Order: sequence, then structure tokens, then C-alpha cells
Amino acid sequence: MTQAIAPRAAATTTGGVAFRVRALLLLLLAVIGAVLAGAAPASAHAALTGSDPQQGAVVGRAPTQVSLTFSEKVAMSDDAVRVLDPKGKRVDTGKATDLGGTTYGVKLHSGLPDGTFTVTYQVVSADSHPVSGAFTFSVGAPSQTSVALSDPAVGGGVVGALYGVGRYVSYAGFILLVGGAAFVLACWQRGAGVRPVQRLVVSGWLALTGATLALLLLRGSYVGSGKVGDIFDLTLLGQVLQTKAGAALVSRLLLLAAGALFIAVLFGAYARRDEADATDEGDVSGRSDASDKGDGSDKSGVDADAEKRDLTFGLAIGGAVVAAGLAASWAMAEHASTGIQAGLAMPVDVLHLLAVAVWLGGLSALLVALFRAPVETQIDAAAVRRFSRLAFGSVTVLAATGIYQSWRQVGSWSALTGTWYGQLLLIKIGLVAVLVGTAWISRRWTAQLSEAPQAKALATAGAKAGAGTGTTAGATALAELRTKQPTKVPANSRDSSSGGSDSPNADSKDSNSGHSNSRDSSSGDSRRAAQLARQQTAVATARQKRLRDADPARAGLRRSVLAEAGIAVVLLAVTTVLTSTEPGRTEEAAKLATSSSSQRSGPLSLKLPFDTGGQDGKGTAEVTLDPARVGGNEMHVYVERPNGKAFDVPEVKLAFTLKAKKIGPLPVTPDRIATGHWSAIGVQIPMAGDWEIAVTVRTSDIDQTTVTKNAKIG
Repeated sequence: MTQAIAPRAAATTTGGVAFRVRALLLLLLAVIGAVLAGAAPASAHAALTGSDPQQGAVVGRAPTQVSLTFSEKVAMSDDAVRVLDPKGKRVDTGKATDLGGTTYGVKLHSGLPDGTFTVTYQVVSADSHPVSGAFTFSVGAPSQTSVALSDPAVGGGVVGALYGVGRYVSYAGFILLVGGAAFVLACWQRGAGVRPVQRLVVSGWLALTGATLALLLLRGSYVGSGKVGDIFDLTLLGQVLQTKAGAALVSRLLLLAAGALFIAVLFGAYARRDEADATDEGDVSGRSDASDKGDGSDKSGVDADAEKRDLTFGLAIGGAVVAAGLAASWAMAEHASTGIQAGLAMPVDVLHLLAVAVWLGGLSALLVALFRAPVETQIDAAAVRRFSRLAFGSVTVLAATGIYQSWRQVGSWSALTGTWYGQLLLIKIGLVAVLVGTAWISRRWTAQLSEAPQAKALATAGAKAGAGTGTTAGATALAELRTKQPTKVPANSRDSSSGGSDSPNADSKDSNSGHSNSRDSSSGDSRRAAQLARQQTAVATARQKRLRDADPARAGLRRSVLAEAGIAVVLLAVTTVLTSTEPGRTEEAAKLATSSSSQRSGPLSLKLPFDTGGQDGKGTAEVTLDPARVGGNEMHVYVERPNGKAFDVPEVKLAFTLKAKKIGPLPVTPDRIATGHWSAIGVQIPMAGDWEIAVTVRTSDIDQTTVTKNAKIG
């Protein structure tokens, strides 16, 4: 009866574990599907903040070049900027040049006709993301144009989706590789010899390597045409290798080669040494022999311990260098490499990535150890507590570096709530808070962990066997339960015990029939032996599952760690989308520039009535500002009487204030040109926005007044 029930029990327990793993995989696929289904083409991390001519502007004569100003440095190919006439014909020279700062230009051919011209651009931002767009300007007067202004799907489509999946897989592989190896070295060195843990770390290496190769192939099409057929274009691949993103991917592959050597040593020589130490500790006769050898054995044991410590230290240093290099391959090519304080942001980003990997990768290794490790090598409470302390330190580093990164990329409270980047960041913060709360529950279960249940069972089995049959039998039972190998019963012994009553009949048969019956009996015994071995294996498996579930604290820890892993899967997906989204600081700056450009274009003219209060103190001051953009401007002030004649006043002064940015007042004292006409050249407007213009008019020695009016400039 036991043999019939045990396989079902084992299958039920195994099915429960498999169900949890399948549920986690389904969650992963659902999150990736939702992200890809709702994701637009990759958001640009550089924005067009200005152009000359401006978008929608009408100029009197054709310009000699078109310039574009971005929010950060960009990389341009020969055809990155194209200018098309009303018939769709290219009128640019085809070679974009760097005009200094973040401004780039392309020369135009001479003799351009009047009409509406279209400017298209497709560049790569400093943090390796594609940027594209288009705008129009007119010469003489607007006209019909045959050019269709469609938004290019740069970074989108099938190639964009594949690139997004590759980014997710690369992050996941990095976390499993670095976090799993750190868990083994820092928390559970015996785990180096546990097959499921080995498979986890190797899977991380394979995932990161495969994803990096895929990103390298996809990169050219991702920032270019977006066509699937261009993925294997060797010309594009050669161009990618000359960019910052391509160099980062190649560096990552070289570091992964060093990582393969690290894994070979960790799961090779290091694991065998740990297994040898564990065997020596568990061998009773070995311990008694060692006691007879005296000082020589002690010395060899000390040497072995010192050698193991040296190997552990060497692996830790080498692994840390490789892990930091892998993290730097992201930091030096993405968000941290551009913007304010880039020199500080890149090492902070490396620390952030390492903290994430140690926490979530170690969590994955703990999950595998709790669910998949054999009972004889089940993780002990001390290792779980060590990981708990390590995870706490990682979360502390994660919080500190995350706060700095959030300030750097968002910059204001309005960007935190009013931009997609800020909203994703709030979602990420919420998920981290839930994850930390679940981790706190895991810490409570960790505090209740006692000695591994199978260790108690081993001691109990050894004591019972020793009391019943003597010391030798007790040691045998202890070893058998420790190794969990089913005892194989020889075929001849089973035959003699079960079929002993048939032996007189066998003796009475002749030699030929006896020989035939012997062959049949051997075949039957082999089948029975195989069946018995399978039954014993099933019984042993069921026993392992019962021992594994014997400790309520350990079962609770498994549930909470599984919940942590599910939250971590969603958190990683949100983080992947966040890294491909335009930072809130950049998005707000682009909105401000676009808003200012769309609200007005061309010279600014304002009329401000005034009354100084004295005799003949009324009039109007007309202020004109040309071209009313950021930078130098030409200003004229015309003062008139109520009847429209020029008013000869002794003094006129102006001041510009941008209250939203706490800039100003910026005083301007114009020069008197003629009666009622004042002028100033080179009036500097430092930033686009809603400026307050204050005009002070003095009509006598004691009579003066100041009038103000707001206007969009820039």
C-alpha cells in the first residue's frame, strides 16, 4: 500500500512546485506582452528645442543653411538632416555639421524658389536612443507641398519590439548571473555544487550573452530604417561598431568571456573542493583515522582551509571586477552618460545596477535553493540569514542611488506627476515598497528558521538504527538517509527469499529444462528489480518532499520568497520601459520650447499706456523686440502723446523678468535716437518663457511711472 501511495504523493508535491514555476513564467510573459502591446516607439531622450528658421516661420529670402538645436548632444549620419522643397526634391548638400554646443546645421543650395520647405531629421541621442521628427518653414509665403509629414516609426515596429525584449532579457540575465554568483560566494558556498543553482547562474550568462548578440545585430535597423531585412546587414553592423552603443555591447561580450572563466572555476574546482570538505566532515571513519594521524592531519586540514579561503577571495575579487564592468557597459551608454553631473552619475548608476543584481539575483537563487535543491543539500538557516543581511545592505544602496537618479532625471515635482517618465517612476517606487514589505515578511520567517529538518531526521534515523542493531548498522542507516539512494536488492537474494519453496521442483528437473527456466527466471527477476527500484525511488522522493515541508517556517519562507520573485518580475519590466523613456527633465524642456515656438513667431510689439500724474503726463509707449527669441535681440521704444505725435520725454528704462524661473529683473537702458524714439541693440533673452516687460517713463524731473505687460518670448 505504501508503494502505491508514495508515487502519487511525490507527483502531487512535484506538481505543486511545477504549478508555481509555471505561474511565475506566465506572469513574466503577461507582463512582457502588456508592455509591448501598449508601448509606442521608443521615446527620444533628446528633444528638438529650437531651429533656424523656426517651425512655421515665414522668411523674406531663402536661408543659406538650416540649423537645429537639441536638448543634448546627438550623433548624426550624412543623411541625418534633409531639406525638401515644395515638390519633394532635396535642396540640402547632404552633410550635417556640428555648429557648437548642441546645435547642428546643413547647408542649402542657392537659388531656392519661394514656398513651403520641409525639414526632416533622424539622429541618435547621447544616451543611445533614436530621435526623429519633421517641421516646415516658408520662403516668401506658404504654399502647397507634396511632402507628407508622417511621424517616422524610428525605434518602433517589429524591430523595436524585438529590441525591447532583448533589453529585458539582458537585464534579467545580468541579475541572475551576478546575483546568483554573489549568493553562492557570500551566503551559501555549498550551493556551488548544487545543480539547480548552477543551472540558474549559467542560464543568466547564456541569456545575457544571447541578448547582447541580438542587440548588436538589431541596433543598426533599430536606429535606422526599422526594417527586419536590415538586421543582418553587415554594413550597418560595421557602422554600429563605431558608435558608443556598439562599443558598449562589444565590451560587454568581452567581459562575458571572462565571466565564463569565472563560472567554470566557481562550479568546477571550487565546487569540487567544497564537496570534498563536506565528505570529510560526514565520514565517521575518516574522522577516527584523522585523529590517529595527529599533527600531520591537522596541518593538512589547515592548509586546505587556507587554500579554500584564498580561492574564495580570488573569485570574489575577480567576480566583482567583471560585474562592475558589465554594469558600466550600461552606465556609459545610457541615461547616466549624458545630462547634468554625468561624471558622478555613471559610478552611481553602476552601484545601482549592482545593488539590484545582488538583491533580486540572490532572491532568485534563494528561491531555487528552497524549491529545487535536493534534501541532502538543503540550504541551512545560517545561509538564509546571511542573505537577509546582504539584501538589507543592497536595498540601502538601492534607495540612496535611486533618490539621486530620480532627482537628476526628473528635476521638479511637476515632471514627477506630469510626465510619463515621472509616472513610471512612481509605479516603480510603489513596486519597490511592496517588494520591501514582502521581504520584511521573509525576514520574519528567516528569524524563525531552525536546524534544517532533514538534519534532524538524519540524527533520529541514526539513533534508532544504532539502538536497534548496533553502531555499525546505525552508521549505515545514517549514510543511506544522508545520500537518499534507494537500497538495491540483488535479484538472487529476492529469488531465494520469495521463491524458496520452488527449489525442490527445480532440482527434480533435467538439465536442459533447468537451463531454460534459469533464463526465464533471470528475465523476470530483472523486471521485478527494475520495478522495485522505481518504487524505492518514488518512496525516497516522497520522503524528501515530506522532510522539505516539515518545517512551517521554511514553508512560509518559500511562499514569501515566491511572492517576492513575482513582484520582481513586474518591477524589472517597468524598469526596462523606464530606461527607454524620455526623462521628465528633458520632456518638460522640450514642451516649453515647443509651446513658446507654437504660440508666437517673429517680432514682438507691445503698446503700454502710461500716466505719470503730472501736467502733460499721459501717453503710450510702444516696445518692439526683433526677432523676440532666446539670445540677442534688437529693441525699439516709441513714445507718443495721446494725439499720436512723438513725445519727447527725458528718460526711458526697461526691465525683463521671468518669474517662473526666478530670473531678473534684467535692466535695459536704451539710447535716444530721435524725438520719442529710443533703441537698444543686443538685448539678451537667456531663456524662453512668459516674460514680464516693465517700462519706466519719466516726463519731468519729478514725474515718472512704471507700466508692465507680459509677453511670450523665445
